Amino acid sequence: MNNPGINFPLISILIPCYNEELFLENCLNSVLKNDYPKDKMEIFIIDGLSSDNTVNIAKDIISKNQESKIEILSNAKKIFPCAVNIGINNSKGEYVFILGSHAVYNKDYFSLCVETSLKYNADNTGGILLTEGLNKTIIGNSINDVLSCSFGVGNSAFRTGSDKIIETDTVFGGCYKKNIFEKIGLFNENLISTSDMDFNVRLKKNEGKIILNPAIKATYFTRNNFKKFTKNNFRNGYWAIYPLRFVDYLPVSIRHLIPLFFVSGIIGGVIFSFFSKFILMLFLAIIGLYLLAASYFSLPFLKKNFLNIFIMPFLFFVIHASYGIGSLGALVKVLFFKSVTIFKQ
Repeated sequence: MNNPGINFPLISILIPCYNEELFLENCLNSVLKNDYPKDKMEIFIIDGLSSDNTVNIAKDIISKNQESKIEILSNAKKIFPCAVNIGINNSKGEYVFILGSHAVYNKDYFSLCVETSLKYNADNTGGILLTEGLNKTIIGNSINDVLSCSFGVGNSAFRTGSDKIIETDTVFGGCYKKNIFEKIGLFNENLISTSDMDFNVRLKKNEGKIILNPAIKATYFTRNNFKKFTKNNFRNGYWAIYPLRFVDYLPVSIRHLIPLFFVSGIIGGVIFSFFSKFILMLFLAIIGLYLLAASYFSLPFLKKNFLNIFIMPFLFFVIHASYGIGSLGALVKVLFFKSVTIFKQ
């Protein structure tokens, strides 16, 4: 930590993983090369019964870093919130970091998170996520650009960036005060894909504070091909709405509902345009405005590739439509299928 007058609290670092042989070594090495004192860190690799070489890679790193406290825990249920809860229940640190195994973390990541938490009395702290695609094709690079643009992902500050320290609704690779889990409970194990957003919504509802410091940085490696891009956004949209079967509150921010409104508007516009010329003209005008906005937000990326003026508007539509269709499908299930037990906080 930059301030020598501050004592180093014990931190617990949780790394949930499943079949991460391509990413785990780089992730763990970045954690071990951090400037935080090794005797003040405990690292838990929570493995979801991987069928690849993930566990062997972890064991090899442990054997080469015996001065560090690293432990492999088993997650028989294989899903993310279960892995997090297993890690929390085994942790002893004053702060708990929940990391993504697809990422590497800057050398001062942990120290800056703890310093920021102490300075701003934050319950969850994080920074900026830089995205690097494994697919270096034109489409792959454009997908990275879409995921870092506010028109593509909304006001998600950890993706789009910030020039100052701000209070926000979520961060990547969060540094949580351990006592917040005692106050509001663990991650909801019914929510396979949105348990982190749900937890942060609950945190904010309980007057907790989430702080983003742009000096804190991590780099996320993604398989950015078109099929996975579309499938992932459909899944994210689905799990933005489907948790309503398990909880009695909206477990995401309002921005996550916009693609649902977008897709519903398109479907409604197409249907009602058959009955009214005015609605048809209005619908076409709105679609035209959308395309103009998509083209405008593509302009800053033309210096990377002039084809982005054509590719990015298309990808903007894909991310919004696939996310919205996923949400619409989930809404149908929530409305027309029997609910299950409500999660108790």
